[in-house]
Amino acid sequence: MRAVVQNDKSRASGGARIGLAVLALAAIASGCAQGGASDQVTPAGGQQPLDAPPARALDSYASKLRAAHAARVAAAHRWELKRVPLPAPPPPERKPRIKTRKGFQVAGHRESNLPPVFTRIPTRDKVVFLTIDDGAEKDRTFLRMMSDLDVPYTAFLSGYLVKDDPRYFKKMQARGVVLNNHTLRHRYMPGLSYRAQKREICGMQRYMEKRFGKRPALFRPPYGSYNRATLRAAKACGITHVPLWNEEVFADRWEYREADRALRPGDIVLTHFRGPAEWKGTMPDMIRRFLNKVTAEGYAVGRLEDYL
Repeated sequence: MRAVVQNDKSRASGGARIGLAVLALAAIASGCAQGGASDQVTPAGGQQPLDAPPARALDSYASKLRAAHAARVAAAHRWELKRVPLPAPPPPERKPRIKTRKGFQVAGHRESNLPPVFTRIPTRDKVVFLTIDDGAEKDRTFLRMMSDLDVPYTAFLSGYLVKDDPRYFKKMQARGVVLNNHTLRHRYMPGLSYRAQKREICGMQRYMEKRFGKRPALFRPPYGSYNRATLRAAKACGITHVPLWNEEVFADRWEYREADRALRPGDIVLTHFRGPAEWKGTMPDMIRRFLNKVTAEGYAVGRLEDYL
């Protein structure tokens, strides 16, 4: 009888230890996989050792999550955010099907298999995507802030603005930011011939490969303006997707495409590499405005490329 009681105590102790680890995971990061005593493999004889490997693994994972959360709290305080940014959900196992937004098609869009033009990712995840255009402002404080906060974003670069300091964008790329095509000279594309548009897009593809080692798959036309020739040229240059945006954030305000001025899951948000010379504030000011709003409304910031 004594041996039976001891086995029960061991199982209870092991289950409690694992349960505490699970509670720690749930408290620290929403959406993390949870486990419990029923998930553990019990050795022959029915006894669960106090320091069984599954329990130690959960303890270690919980410790790492606590450390990561503490780092995010410290970074949010350091950069004067009102709330700690929410962690993004894991990338979807199956990529959503991206289709051209209604009203954004050109003649023969589907028949010619032209790249989709869209302003939102179809997802139920409460997540938005930050995209930054042009490349005029090379704000080192912005780079430190984004690295410190571990917030993902996607850059769309124009060659004439990048060439004076490509090292700035190489640092960005080294930190996991994907660099994409925003043409060589940021010209109004519908005003150009097909050949001229192709030179703008393919020329930037070659420049990106030479400077950054890779030709982008994403393209954003300057001013969000395009015609059928733009998309034909983009496809010929190796572009697969043309993301536009639903909201634009500045250092001092937000602007919206939709009349109800509301964020929605999967929204793509636009901003620019700009500073006090053109804005009422700095890029870190813009990021505070962006993060304070999306976090207050329960949104995390996702990595656009994870959904494409």
